[in-house]
Amino acid sequence: MESQLFERIYDSVVRREPTYDGVYYTAVLTTRIVCRPSCRARTPKAANVVFYGSLQEAVREGFRPCKRCRPEEGGTLRPDAVLASQADAIMDGQFGSKLTLQSMAEQLKVSPFHLQRTYKRVTGQSPAARLDELRTGEARRLLAETDTGIADVGKAVGFRSASHFAAWFVKKSGLSPTEYRSKHNEGGN
Repeated sequence: MESQLFERIYDSVVRREPTYDGVYYTAVLTTRIVCRPSCRARTPKAANVVFYGSLQEAVREGFRPCKRCRPEEGGTLRPDAVLASQADAIMDGQFGSKLTLQSMAEQLKVSPFHLQRTYKRVTGQSPAARLDELRTGEARRLLAETDTGIADVGKAVGFRSASHFAAWFVKKSGLSPTEYRSKHNEGGN
């Protein structure tokens, strides 16, 4: 590899930029580990780095994939985007249960702080805001399209009591669940 290209890629490693993720892989000679250029692990010295054009090539040369940035997962997606996507999948499937940041973090095997910070950086909103959007959308759908009781709608979107659900729904829509259903049934949406 020519020195000018090496310097450019190494500079992205130092700054932990995703510019070369999926294009090059950073192999560290002293640890025999291969990472994405954007890996948040300690920056290796330039003299200890070799860049490979594929992960398979680095593995063939005796390097093992980093456990932190997991270059073998998610294709060209950065690990942060993969984590956010996994959190979205959990929220999509479990928004009707008592889902907390702590329980999601346990399922993803990361700390709640890391999940919160990473998810917000990737998506621009917190997991709680995304969960709120999912619950609001499903509550509106159930109220508008079904005759399901208010308490059952509340339970379906993760609330244990009808009163908590009703208070939350008023904050989100400006209408009580009954008013929302009546307005929608009149065609006013």
